[in-house]
Amino acid sequence: MTVTTGLHHAAYRCNNAQETVDFYTQVMGMDYIMAISEDHVPSTKEPDPYMHIFFEIGPGSYLAFFELPNSPAMGRDPNTPEWVQHIAFTVPDMETLLAAKERIESHGIDVLGPIDHTLFSSIYMFDPNGHRLEYATNTGGPEIWKKAAAAAPAMLAAWNRDGSTGDLGAWLHEKELSSD
Repeated sequence: MTVTTGLHHAAYRCNNAQETVDFYTQVMGMDYIMAISEDHVPSTKEPDPYMHIFFEIGPGSYLAFFELPNSPAMGRDPNTPEWVQHIAFTVPDMETLLAAKERIESHGIDVLGPIDHTLFSSIYMFDPNGHRLEYATNTGGPEIWKKAAAAAPAMLAAWNRDGSTGDLGAWLHEKELSSD
């Protein structure tokens, strides 16, 4: 039983709050809506000044960042490929996705895609903090999403058993295979 009603916010670290605000407002077109700054962490009471900034990504849903001036420099997990950890945002259609790509590239930022994932199409870029970002629009109809949901339990069971899903995920690329 799901008790959640949506995503309130996801929080990440940033190198510089102003640079992050500039990027997310000017390049990504998000609204900067709030900042919280304290000298002590409310949950742990540790003395650790921070700037916590918020951007609205949809009604009641936010992306947040912490600038932590007294902490060691930001890093990333060297054992995880940079394409794995990313923040994906929904856009309504391909026209919006392509317009977003053009707008982001006009700021001198490299954009990969659009990539056709069968269920959805995406573009990818990095923010000034090194976080990988994705804009995605659903391109598959309800039937393919149902097919994905139906395949999920068997795929997970196979993965848990063998570390592979074999041909169980081939349906996702049937369109690619049939166009050869």
